[in-house]
Amino acid sequence: MITVYGEALVDLVPTSPDPLAPLQPALGGGPFNVARALGRFGADVAFQSRLSRDAFGRALEQSLIDAHVTLTHCTTGPEPTTLAVTALNPDGAATYTFYVDGTADRLATPQPVDAGFAVFGTLSLALEPASLRYAEAAAASARNGAVVCLDPNIRPAFASEKHRLFLRGMLDNVTVLKLSDEEVDFLGDTSHVPVVVTTLGSDGIRVRAPFGTLTITAPKVQVADTIGAGDTIMAALVYQFQHRGLDRDGLLALTDNEWSHILTFASHAAALTVSRTGADTPTLDEVEAFLQR
Repeated sequence: MITVYGEALVDLVPTSPDPLAPLQPALGGGPFNVARALGRFGADVAFQSRLSRDAFGRALEQSLIDAHVTLTHCTTGPEPTTLAVTALNPDGAATYTFYVDGTADRLATPQPVDAGFAVFGTLSLALEPASLRYAEAAAASARNGAVVCLDPNIRPAFASEKHRLFLRGMLDNVTVLKLSDEEVDFLGDTSHVPVVVTTLGSDGIRVRAPFGTLTITAPKVQVADTIGAGDTIMAALVYQFQHRGLDRDGLLALTDNEWSHILTFASHAAALTVSRTGADTPTLDEVEAFLQR
């Protein structure tokens, strides 16, 4: 089982780069995107968070159900859904302003797992009190034998020294760390993390693992926006780990050739996501068809 922890929110996405363009609601949040993407790939996946009972929260819940994501430990409450107002640069790159006061996901009570993969990341790790509970669940899951994966997905609004130290405090429990090239300097030395995957935008993906270092290029597509690209890569990586039947030892024993196949799958999945508006992640059939072109 893959268990994804963290927020589910609504992105308000402009219909064009014009700052006064109409805003289109889109379901999102890094962990939500990862969980739904895993469900669309056909993975055995659960999502732990707290969802609002408002209209946005019900839509988020139904989308996860439609993707066959297990919600046994995902609670609901009367608090509102977190909103992320998105701005698009001319090249499709996205920036965000978050509305988080009193929202449902800040009150999540995550439960650790004792096997499989436990995936953490994004806004949920920046907002107390849930952030402290997520860190505790990550540590307990690692002690129990689960493979902990972390995608900090650091946003400028939360890129404080306090948040940096909080994230660094989680690293001892992490087996797989995913970063963007822009986050490497902020987080600092990660040489003690066994596997570090770095996304390089249009230049591809790089991995540093026990076998060594490998970089693969990204396929060329027409970019609609970059929302959900990193989340798709995180989901694709963990899907591949589960699909190959890996435990922690097996993951650390992957060869450069095996990593090449894994990263190629991830890069093609992300390319499909960025070719669409919002975090509309692809199905497994769509990725496999794209790989065969």
